[in-house]
Amino acid sequence: MNPQYLQVSCEDGLLRVLINRPEKRNALSQAVLNEIREVFSAHAADQTLIAATITGAGERCFAAGGDLKEFDGLRERAAVERMTLDSSAALDAIRHFPVPVIGFLNGDAIGGGAELAVACDMRVFAAHSKMAFVQGTLGISPAWGGGADLIRIVGGAQALRLLSRADFLDPAAAERLGLADAIAPADRPFADWCEEFLKPIRQRKPQVMRAFKAMVMTARTGDVQAQRAQETAALVETWMHQDHWDAAAAVLARIAGAAK
Repeated sequence: MNPQYLQVSCEDGLLRVLINRPEKRNALSQAVLNEIREVFSAHAADQTLIAATITGAGERCFAAGGDLKEFDGLRERAAVERMTLDSSAALDAIRHFPVPVIGFLNGDAIGGGAELAVACDMRVFAAHSKMAFVQGTLGISPAWGGGADLIRIVGGAQALRLLSRADFLDPAAAERLGLADAIAPADRPFADWCEEFLKPIRQRKPQVMRAFKAMVMTARTGDVQAQRAQETAALVETWMHQDHWDAAAAVLARIAGAAK
Protein backbone atom coordinates (compact mmCIF):
# COMPACT_ATOMS: atom_id res chain seq x y z
CA MET A 1 0.00 0.00 0.00
CA ASN A 2 1.08 3.58 -0.68
CA PRO A 3 -0.76 6.01 1.62
CA GLN A 4 -1.40 9.48 0.29
CA TYR A 5 -1.98 11.26 3.59
CA LEU A 6 0.16 9.24 5.98
CA GLN A 7 3.88 8.70 6.33
CA VAL A 8 4.54 5.21 7.65
CA SER A 9 7.70 3.48 8.76
CA CYS A 10 8.28 0.20 10.53
CA GLU A 11 11.67 -0.73 11.94
CA ASP A 12 13.28 -1.96 15.14
CA GLY A 13 9.95 -3.16 16.50
CA LEU A 14 8.20 0.18 16.17
CA LEU A 15 5.43 1.17 13.76
CA ARG A 16 5.37 4.94 13.24
CA VAL A 17 2.41 6.70 11.62
CA LEU A 18 2.42 10.41 10.76
CA ILE A 19 -0.72 12.22 9.59
CA ASN A 20 0.73 14.46 6.91
CA ARG A 21 -1.83 17.18 6.18
CA PRO A 22 -0.37 20.21 7.97
CA GLU A 23 -1.99 22.59 5.48
CA LYS A 24 -5.37 21.18 6.62
CA ARG A 25 -4.39 21.03 10.30
CA ASN A 26 -4.20 17.26 9.85
CA ALA A 27 -7.98 17.08 9.48
CA LEU A 28 -9.41 13.58 9.42
CA SER A 29 -11.12 13.15 6.08
CA GLN A 30 -12.65 9.79 5.25
CA ALA A 31 -9.63 9.06 3.07
CA VAL A 32 -7.27 9.72 5.99
CA LEU A 33 -9.34 7.56 8.30
CA ASN A 34 -9.44 4.77 5.72
CA GLU A 35 -5.65 4.90 5.42
CA ILE A 36 -5.31 4.72 9.21
CA ARG A 37 -7.48 1.62 9.21
CA GLU A 38 -5.51 0.02 6.38
CA VAL A 39 -2.10 0.72 7.91
CA PHE A 40 -2.89 -0.59 11.37
CA SER A 41 -4.78 -3.58 9.99
CA ALA A 42 -1.91 -4.43 7.66
CA HIS A 43 0.64 -4.46 10.50
CA ALA A 44 -1.48 -6.23 13.13
CA ALA A 45 0.05 -9.63 12.36
CA ASP A 46 3.65 -8.43 12.65
CA GLN A 47 5.03 -10.47 15.54
CA THR A 48 8.16 -8.32 15.79
CA LEU A 49 6.34 -5.16 16.86
CA ILE A 50 6.74 -3.79 20.37
CA ALA A 51 4.63 -0.63 20.02
CA ALA A 52 3.14 1.83 17.54
CA THR A 53 2.99 5.61 17.52
CA ILE A 54 0.75 8.09 15.76
CA THR A 55 1.36 11.82 15.51
CA GLY A 56 0.65 14.76 13.22
CA ALA A 57 2.84 16.83 10.95
CA GLY A 58 3.94 20.25 12.13
CA GLU A 59 3.49 21.82 15.55
CA ARG A 60 -0.02 23.24 15.30
CA CYS A 61 -2.33 20.23 15.30
CA PHE A 62 -2.25 16.55 16.12
CA ALA A 63 -5.59 16.32 14.34
CA ALA A 64 -8.11 19.12 13.99
CA GLY A 65 -11.06 16.75 13.83
CA GLY A 66 -13.24 15.55 11.01
CA ASP A 67 -12.81 17.29 7.66
CA LEU A 68 -15.73 19.68 8.01
CA LYS A 69 -15.88 20.68 4.34
CA GLU A 70 -16.14 17.04 3.31
CA PHE A 71 -18.53 15.88 6.00
CA ASP A 72 -20.82 18.90 5.60
CA GLY A 73 -22.10 17.26 2.43
CA LEU A 74 -23.62 14.39 4.40
CA ARG A 75 -27.33 15.16 4.48
CA GLU A 76 -28.93 11.71 4.42
CA ARG A 77 -29.35 9.52 7.47
CA ALA A 78 -27.87 6.43 5.81
CA ALA A 79 -24.78 8.34 4.68
CA VAL A 80 -24.20 9.74 8.18
CA GLU A 81 -24.50 6.29 9.70
CA ARG A 82 -22.11 4.84 7.13
CA MET A 83 -19.55 7.58 7.83
CA THR A 84 -19.85 6.93 11.56
CA LEU A 85 -19.39 3.18 11.23
CA ASP A 86 -16.49 3.46 8.77
CA SER A 87 -14.72 6.05 10.92
CA SER A 88 -15.28 4.02 14.09
CA ALA A 89 -13.75 1.03 12.33
CA ALA A 90 -10.67 3.10 11.55
CA LEU A 91 -10.17 3.99 15.20
CA ASP A 92 -10.97 0.40 16.19
CA ALA A 93 -7.91 -0.65 14.22
CA ILE A 94 -5.95 1.39 16.77
CA ARG A 95 -7.98 0.26 19.79
CA HIS A 96 -7.58 -3.41 18.86
CA PHE A 97 -3.99 -3.20 17.66
CA PRO A 98 -2.16 -6.07 19.39
CA VAL A 99 0.57 -3.90 20.94
CA PRO A 100 0.23 -0.51 22.65
CA VAL A 101 -0.41 2.53 20.47
CA ILE A 102 0.98 5.82 21.75
CA GLY A 103 -0.47 9.10 20.58
CA PHE A 104 2.19 11.79 20.42
CA LEU A 105 0.15 15.00 20.53
CA ASN A 106 2.45 17.37 18.69
CA GLY A 107 -0.34 19.97 18.72
CA ASP A 108 -4.04 20.33 19.40
CA ALA A 109 -6.42 17.35 19.34
CA ILE A 110 -9.85 18.77 18.57
CA GLY A 111 -13.21 17.04 18.10
CA GLY A 112 -12.56 13.93 16.06
CA GLY A 113 -8.86 14.46 16.73
CA ALA A 114 -9.58 14.10 20.45
CA GLU A 115 -11.43 10.87 19.65
CA LEU A 116 -8.36 9.66 17.78
CA ALA A 117 -6.21 10.53 20.80
CA VAL A 118 -8.37 8.66 23.31
CA ALA A 119 -8.47 5.63 21.00
CA CYS A 120 -4.73 5.31 21.69
CA ASP A 121 -3.48 3.41 24.72
CA MET A 122 -1.27 6.28 25.89
CA ARG A 123 -1.09 9.98 25.13
CA VAL A 124 2.01 12.18 25.35
CA PHE A 125 1.34 15.92 25.14
CA ALA A 126 3.64 18.56 23.73
CA ALA A 127 3.84 21.48 26.15
CA HIS A 128 1.74 23.72 23.89
CA SER A 129 -0.89 21.17 22.86
CA LYS A 130 -4.52 21.16 23.96
CA MET A 131 -7.39 18.70 23.78
CA ALA A 132 -11.06 19.55 23.37
CA PHE A 133 -14.23 17.62 22.65
CA VAL A 134 -15.96 20.39 20.70
CA GLN A 135 -18.64 18.29 19.02
CA GLY A 136 -21.36 20.04 21.00
CA THR A 137 -20.46 23.39 19.42
CA LEU A 138 -21.41 21.85 16.08
CA GLY A 139 -24.68 20.52 17.44
CA ILE A 140 -23.57 16.88 17.38
CA SER A 141 -22.27 14.22 19.74
CA PRO A 142 -19.06 12.14 19.48
CA ALA A 143 -19.15 9.96 16.39
CA TRP A 144 -16.32 7.47 16.33
CA GLY A 145 -16.31 5.69 19.68
CA GLY A 146 -14.60 8.55 21.48
CA GLY A 147 -17.52 9.13 23.81
CA ALA A 148 -17.21 5.66 25.31
CA ASP A 149 -13.42 6.04 25.49
CA LEU A 150 -13.71 9.38 27.26
CA ILE A 151 -16.15 7.99 29.85
CA ARG A 152 -13.87 5.02 30.45
CA ILE A 153 -10.86 7.25 31.08
CA VAL A 154 -12.31 10.15 33.09
CA GLY A 155 -15.65 8.85 34.37
CA GLY A 156 -19.19 9.87 33.56
CA ALA A 157 -19.37 13.17 35.43
CA GLN A 158 -16.11 14.54 34.03
CA ALA A 159 -17.02 13.33 30.54
CA LEU A 160 -20.31 15.19 30.72
CA ARG A 161 -18.50 18.34 31.79
CA LEU A 162 -15.97 18.13 28.98
CA LEU A 163 -18.60 17.39 26.35
CA SER A 164 -21.05 20.03 27.63
CA ARG A 165 -18.53 22.83 28.06
CA ALA A 166 -16.21 21.95 25.16
CA ASP A 167 -13.31 22.93 27.44
CA PHE A 168 -9.85 23.21 25.93
CA LEU A 169 -7.59 21.25 28.26
CA ASP A 170 -3.97 22.22 28.58
CA PRO A 171 -1.51 19.39 29.28
CA ALA A 172 -1.61 19.84 33.06
CA ALA A 173 -5.41 19.70 33.15
CA ALA A 174 -5.40 16.68 30.84
CA GLU A 175 -2.90 14.95 33.11
CA ARG A 176 -5.06 15.53 36.18
CA LEU A 177 -7.96 13.82 34.41
CA GLY A 178 -5.88 10.91 33.19
CA LEU A 179 -5.99 12.00 29.54
CA ALA A 180 -2.27 12.82 29.43
CA ASP A 181 0.16 10.07 30.40
CA ALA A 182 3.18 12.33 30.04
CA ILE A 183 3.96 15.95 29.17
CA ALA A 184 7.02 16.95 27.20
CA PRO A 185 9.01 19.90 28.59
CA ALA A 186 8.78 23.11 26.59
CA ASP A 187 12.56 23.53 26.41
CA ARG A 188 13.22 20.32 24.47
CA PRO A 189 12.32 19.33 20.90
CA PHE A 190 9.14 17.29 21.10
CA ALA A 191 10.42 14.52 18.82
CA ASP A 192 13.56 14.08 20.91
CA TRP A 193 11.60 13.85 24.13
CA CYS A 194 9.23 11.29 22.58
CA GLU A 195 12.22 9.11 21.82
CA GLU A 196 13.19 9.32 25.49
CA PHE A 197 9.66 8.27 26.45
CA LEU A 198 9.93 5.25 24.15
CA LYS A 199 13.28 4.03 25.46
CA PRO A 200 12.08 1.77 28.30
CA ILE A 201 9.17 0.51 26.21
CA ARG A 202 11.50 -0.54 23.42
CA GLN A 203 13.43 -2.71 25.87
CA ARG A 204 10.41 -5.01 26.27
CA LYS A 205 9.90 -8.12 24.14
CA PRO A 206 7.16 -8.24 21.47
CA GLN A 207 5.33 -11.16 23.07
CA VAL A 208 5.32 -9.37 26.41
CA MET A 209 3.86 -6.21 24.91
CA ARG A 210 1.18 -8.29 23.21
CA ALA A 211 0.34 -9.85 26.55
CA PHE A 212 0.11 -6.44 28.18
CA LYS A 213 -2.21 -5.14 25.46
CA ALA A 214 -4.39 -8.26 25.64
CA MET A 215 -4.85 -7.71 29.39
CA VAL A 216 -5.89 -4.12 28.81
CA MET A 217 -8.28 -5.06 26.01
CA THR A 218 -10.03 -7.60 28.23
CA ALA A 219 -10.72 -4.92 30.80
CA ARG A 220 -11.50 -2.26 28.19
CA THR A 221 -14.19 -3.95 26.17
CA GLY A 222 -17.00 -4.55 28.69
CA ASP A 223 -20.36 -3.88 27.04
CA VAL A 224 -18.73 -1.66 24.46
CA GLN A 225 -21.07 -2.78 21.67
CA ALA A 226 -24.10 -1.43 23.49
CA GLN A 227 -22.26 1.83 24.17
CA ARG A 228 -21.18 2.09 20.54
CA ALA A 229 -24.68 1.43 19.22
CA GLN A 230 -26.05 4.19 21.44
CA GLU A 231 -23.29 6.57 20.38
CA THR A 232 -23.92 5.93 16.69
CA ALA A 233 -27.66 6.46 17.08
CA ALA A 234 -27.07 9.71 18.99
CA LEU A 235 -24.69 11.02 16.37
CA VAL A 236 -27.11 10.33 13.52
CA GLU A 237 -29.96 12.06 15.34
CA THR A 238 -27.97 15.16 16.24
CA TRP A 239 -26.29 15.31 12.82
CA MET A 240 -29.63 15.43 11.01
CA HIS A 241 -30.93 18.34 13.13
CA GLN A 242 -31.03 21.84 11.66
CA ASP A 243 -29.00 23.12 14.62
CA HIS A 244 -26.05 21.10 13.34
CA TRP A 245 -26.37 22.44 9.81
CA ASP A 246 -26.53 26.02 11.13
CA ALA A 247 -23.48 25.56 13.36
CA ALA A 248 -21.47 23.90 10.58
CA ALA A 249 -22.41 26.66 8.13
CA ALA A 250 -21.22 29.30 10.59
CA VAL A 251 -17.85 27.58 11.00
CA LEU A 252 -17.42 27.15 7.25
CA ALA A 253 -18.25 30.81 6.74
CA ARG A 254 -15.56 31.80 9.24
CA ILE A 255 -13.04 29.54 7.48
CA ALA A 256 -13.94 31.07 4.11
CA GLY A 257 -13.60 34.56 5.53
CA ALA A 258 -10.22 33.84 7.06
CA ALA A 259 -8.96 32.46 3.75
CA LYS A 260 -9.67 35.71 1.89
